[in-house]
Amino acid sequence: MNVLLVSEGIHEEAGALEALVMRVEPRIKSCAWQPSSRKDIATRKGKGQGFFKRAVRWILQARKEGYDALVLVIDEDGRPQRVRELNEAQDERSQTGGYPRALGIAIRSFDAWILADEKALSTVLNCVVDRQPSPENNRDPKQSCASLLAHGAVEMRPRDFYAAVTERTDLQCLRDRCPNGFGIFAARVSSL
Repeated sequence: MNVLLVSEGIHEEAGALEALVMRVEPRIKSCAWQPSSRKDIATRKGKGQGFFKRAVRWILQARKEGYDALVLVIDEDGRPQRVRELNEAQDERSQTGGYPRALGIAIRSFDAWILADEKALSTVLNCVVDRQPSPENNRDPKQSCASLLAHGAVEMRPRDFYAAVTERTDLQCLRDRCPNGFGIFAARVSSL
């Protein structure tokens, strides 16, 4: 299965999201990444439902480009309407038919998923990392990740850190600790 990955940030682009997706669904054999902000996928004019419209446009674009499925992840960033709009786009069939898609919302952000498994963090950072407080309730998971990286026993770029952690994260631990974001997303990826 050849999948189009769409997300907001450079950490996802650098392999972290791909590692998670391919580990959740081993039938996915290749992924290509594109930024969610791509200008030619702009939403139509009009009020409301911006993320719904953008997700539908991405579904149509993935089909047009010949991918077998679309995997799209955005950050919730404290805006609950994003969750509602992407859930509606996940279920939308009138414009997109049955085209396979797994639309996900990282609660609060993708960075929270990095904080879920202290064993993976400890391995990657080559030091003991304590269990992090509830990742989905962390007000600034990006800063928490930066702090852990700064205090780790190894030097690496943040994008490499994210990719290394997602390659080692216990997926059940991640589902359990981030049920509203990763748990739902992983179920959607598994059903592609």
